[in-house]
Amino acid sequence: MIESVEQKTAYSATGRRKTAVARVQLVPGEGKRIVNGRELKDYFPRPVLHRVLEEPFETSGEARFDMIASVRGGGLTGQAGAIRLGVARALLRYDEALRKPLRASGLLTRDPREKERKKYGLAGARRRYQFSKR
Repeated sequence: MIESVEQKTAYSATGRRKTAVARVQLVPGEGKRIVNGRELKDYFPRPVLHRVLEEPFETSGEARFDMIASVRGGGLTGQAGAIRLGVARALLRYDEALRKPLRASGLLTRDPREKERKKYGLAGARRRYQFSKR
């Protein structure tokens, strides 16, 4: 699998979401999707995550690339979001003219939301312990 990446022109980029980091490579091909050495449907069991990953390809109309992604950290939703951003950035490296449609769909903006830390004296980040009068 990796041998074919080195023979053809590959467009690579990094995407992040929550605590997940994805390194994505796009190789001209027939549209295979590999995540951490497994098929897309094996790695992401939920169909909604498949739609999240296909969004940059549908928006740009460039579905003929094989996607090879290596993703670490976070949960499945965060990983799918990280791969989506990585794919959008890699498509930009392929063709800068795709910036306008990708930007209009919001695919080039990194989602800055992170988990807020727990504060001392509280049950969570903002949740307080139940008030007891006696």
